[in-house]
Amino acid sequence: MRRHALLFLIVAITLAGCQLGGRPSEGSSGQPGPAAPTPRKPPAELMGVADPGVQVFLWGEPKTTDRDLQLAKEAGFRWVKQMFQWNFIEGKGKGQFEWNEPDRIVAAVEKYGLFLIARLDVAPMWARGPGADPKLHGPPQRMQDFGDFAGAVAARYKGRIQAYQIWNEANLAREWNGKPPNAREYTEMLRVAYEAIKKADPDALVINGGLSPTTASGAIATPDIQFLREMYAAGAGKYFDMLGVHAAGFKSPPQADPAVVAKDPVATNNDKSSEVLRRAYAFRHVEDLRQVMVENGDAAKRVVILEFGWTTDPRPNSPYYWHRVKEEEKAAYLVTAFQFAERHWAPWIGAMVVIYLAAPHWTPNDEQYYWAITDEDGGNRTSYDALKDYFTRVKKRP
Repeated sequence: MRRHALLFLIVAITLAGCQLGGRPSEGSSGQPGPAAPTPRKPPAELMGVADPGVQVFLWGEPKTTDRDLQLAKEAGFRWVKQMFQWNFIEGKGKGQFEWNEPDRIVAAVEKYGLFLIARLDVAPMWARGPGADPKLHGPPQRMQDFGDFAGAVAARYKGRIQAYQIWNEANLAREWNGKPPNAREYTEMLRVAYEAIKKADPDALVINGGLSPTTASGAIATPDIQFLREMYAAGAGKYFDMLGVHAAGFKSPPQADPAVVAKDPVATNNDKSSEVLRRAYAFRHVEDLRQVMVENGDAAKRVVILEFGWTTDPRPNSPYYWHRVKEEEKAAYLVTAFQFAERHWAPWIGAMVVIYLAAPHWTPNDEQYYWAITDEDGGNRTSYDALKDYFTRVKKRP
């Protein structure tokens, strides 16, 4: 029961991200998107070391889009990550695209001079085949359908979306139609998306979906380090430009040695898995994933942290309660994470995406609320203020 509870905690570390994309947009357009702005440096050159990013929730939220992008800009974030759900864009059937909402979001991000990571996932039911559980996410019956979708997005927003995240936490059964995670199948998904995006927009960055830092294995999950090794064995190294990872801090400060964290029953909630797997409870578990890259000849590529943060969840019945921190600790940990990465992970660390600018519909009953750095009404929290001070005053970020 403890391992099942632990799995529930860890696999949810995406914090219900796949269910938070907002509402489908109304209307559609078959016309090309607005013209791309004057070409700039390729996205790979735009991304700096430990470049600050934040996940936002703009879809279906036109009233708060400017507010949130202004918050991101003023804090010194240079990248925003936004879900571009397949089921919202091509939900009615093959080739039936609805571009109104993605057009609006891309234009808004450009207006604020920010760079965009678009997360592509959540297959529409028409693509998943008979018997698919609508309560779970999973790949399409034909992977090429996803490739066609990714290519259509990249063609419409060539030069305007700088990076694409392909799926999310494919090492969990709940993201793979409830079936045992399959690195070979995910690699095929990555291949079709990579080839389609590169054909449409050769300069766009393709980043694999971040993996859940779970210690569970078997039919319900595969540990991220094992899954990544299986991806490389299946040939995935040819199909991403930068490695996407998730790096939750759990209960420990960001500079904590993973070997020390793995031996601490408090820092690991008495997890009985191996010490090697328990290293996933440390922010610096990123170093373990980086080592897999090096072992596979991919040292020249960079790492993008697609999600990281700490929670302040005060609810005793919450599965996140055991690793809650105070808001002041959270603020200090977030700043220290950027400092540590800049000092110790250069030059291979790229963008680092903090979770989250709170969605306007979140309440204290939502666990995501406690990972956010702002309130649902846009009010600043201590963690937001600390990051803003660091990026705009200490680091003097543009």
